[in-house]
Amino acid sequence: MKNLAFVQRNDARSAVGDFSPVLSVFSHYDFGNTISPFLLLDHIGPGRLLPSTRRKGVNDHPHRGFETVTIVYEGEIEHRDSTGGGGVIHAGDVQWMTAAAGIVHRELFSEAFSQRGGRFEMAQLWVNLPAADKMSPAGYQSLSSADIPRVELPAGAGFVRVIAGQFQDTSGPARTHTRMNVLDGQLGAGHELIFDTEAGDTALVFLLSGRLQFAPDEVLEEEGLAVMSSREAGFAMTALENSRFLVLTGAPLNEPINGHGPFVMNSYEEILQAYDDVKNGRLG
Repeated sequence: MKNLAFVQRNDARSAVGDFSPVLSVFSHYDFGNTISPFLLLDHIGPGRLLPSTRRKGVNDHPHRGFETVTIVYEGEIEHRDSTGGGGVIHAGDVQWMTAAAGIVHRELFSEAFSQRGGRFEMAQLWVNLPAADKMSPAGYQSLSSADIPRVELPAGAGFVRVIAGQFQDTSGPARTHTRMNVLDGQLGAGHELIFDTEAGDTALVFLLSGRLQFAPDEVLEEEGLAVMSSREAGFAMTALENSRFLVLTGAPLNEPINGHGPFVMNSYEEILQAYDDVKNGRLG
């Protein structure tokens, strides 16, 4: 089975637009293809939005060359984009947006949630696209909580929601460009969970809350990222406390990554083209 290669921690918090606090869990700027096909993960919150008549969030901005996956744990986000896609994403829902050749979108707290206020927590993942698909048409998938299958674990140990890919015999609803698993779950204290992954695959575990153990001297604390070795297949983890986690596994692309701001392409020339297309109104 895969071993724990290393643990990544970043205790600094920042703001993205009006979203705060935001923890940058990992980024391709630091790890490159080590985490491929994944590019970036932000943990937004937990926080509390005070009631307001002003809609807070991130207003219109462009993307090209990858996909964003937003998982809402608490609160409500409204998404609108240049393809006409959008809607309100409630707790338990997932938004899978394919920027590809170009999209302009906004992400704001919903009008109703803005007015009443309350707790919010989200995770946003960036998934890279293979070079052959980076300039394909943009798209949008709205995955409601009811659309996402939930696998109950034996003995009341917890559950795993299958957003993309497969867990045991259950497949997730998200359409992906490459082979990957995006799994969101909870594991009760004292229980072990085994994940099937292929040898050579990237395997990441982000711990939203709790404590997980991979070996007697390998413990993952809250808001830490476990990066598993690429060798061997599968890995196991045991919950030392009731734990909430996000598991990301997939086949690495092994292609050049050139990312600047809202664009992730394969070359610097393609990045310059993206900025030129925004300047001249050709993107989104």
